[in-house]
Amino acid sequence: MPTTKKKSQNKRPKTFILDTNVILHDADSINMFQENDVVIPLTVIEELDHFKRGSQVINLNAREFARTLDSLTGSAIFNGGVSMGKNRGKLKIAISRGLSQEIKEIFKEDTPDHRVLGVALEWKKKLEGKSKVILVSKDVNLRMKAKALGIPAEDYTTDRVKSIEELYSGKAIIENFDDSILINFFKPPFEISAVDFLKRYKDEIYPNKYFILRNQNRSVLAQLDMNKETLRKVDKNIVFGISPRNAEQTFAVDALINPNIQLVSLTGKAGTGKTLLALASALSVRKMYRQIFIARPIVPLSNKDIGFLPGDVESKLAPYMQPLWDNLKVIQDQFPEADKNYQLINSMVKEEKLVIEPLSYIRGRSLQRIFFIVDEAQNLTPHEIKTIITRAGEGSKIVFTGDIYQIDHPYLDGQSNGLSYLIDRFKGQRLYAHVNLEKGERSELAEIASNLL
Repeated sequence: MPTTKKKSQNKRPKTFILDTNVILHDADSINMFQENDVVIPLTVIEELDHFKRGSQVINLNAREFARTLDSLTGSAIFNGGVSMGKNRGKLKIAISRGLSQEIKEIFKEDTPDHRVLGVALEWKKKLEGKSKVILVSKDVNLRMKAKALGIPAEDYTTDRVKSIEELYSGKAIIENFDDSILINFFKPPFEISAVDFLKRYKDEIYPNKYFILRNQNRSVLAQLDMNKETLRKVDKNIVFGISPRNAEQTFAVDALINPNIQLVSLTGKAGTGKTLLALASALSVRKMYRQIFIARPIVPLSNKDIGFLPGDVESKLAPYMQPLWDNLKVIQDQFPEADKNYQLINSMVKEEKLVIEPLSYIRGRSLQRIFFIVDEAQNLTPHEIKTIITRAGEGSKIVFTGDIYQIDHPYLDGQSNGLSYLIDRFKGQRLYAHVNLEKGERSELAEIASNLL
């Protein structure tokens, strides 16, 4: 029957050709294709060799993948391939003997990308009718070139969230909330039992989620506690001279200063106060921690684009770290120069109790009793996010801030960046809270520009 034939064809294993950026993104990517075969062009191995030295995650991934290949030694990997395990496909390395005439006529230049295309085209012809050949690359331009040659091409989607529009926001508004219940938030102990609330409102009810509960008479900001037992009233807290200006900022500060919440993510467009609130909150609870670390990834450094800047390494990196110093200065300027809090910030910086550095400088440090803020986290891969969180020691708190719609990394987007992945995977965990900040508070002009441009 036709349906049976179609079904059997759909079950036929595929052959995936991997681009270099996939392996640099995820060193374990070859193990994510189940029963299908994986082909690594030899030119990819050559490119990976250039990334072996360095402390960036891409360098670690290059070295880890090299060790994986070394454990699969034998000439079979260049011929029929080596099995990657029971009910798994084979891993093969394809040797390219230069660009085919077809590739040369279209693209002219002999580049690593075009050699990868050449391998994909060669295997597509070789396996015609036997296996569907698909090029996997995080480079959208290479995928377009492949499709121009009739080669199916896909992004690497293993750690990709389904939709950023449906991403967990960390908060919800409930209208027409029962006034007889709402009024109880204004009496000690300023909380109510969550039992009836959970029965009535079942959609996306996670620990540490924030709520705006309101009716025609009054409104309350509240949070469902980590054990989902009570809804407690959330009050506005002024942190080191910085006062929240809206409900979302109030929620953010509440999560940032709560010692029971060890992992916080804040998202929002420019000017919503993500970094400023995180830094001010860290200063307000500084006595609970040994140090405050603030870091951000240097995306251009990974792509070798800062060489044109004058000076030594410190001089080249300074412009990328300046926004963090600017936020610190905003906080400091809340106080007169003679004020003890103004002087405290200077002394903390001098004594390295407060450290602002590129993320690559901090990655190897011990994270015991550290309040660790990672700014611009949307430019991190899921693997980098995991690397940072798994280094958290006892008594530490990690805060990721970023705008998932403003990504500078060439191979990440709103669905594949580490911050989106973190929010999607960690929602519902007792030690985690997330708040999406929506309203810009930098200035009216900045808010209009953010919305219109």
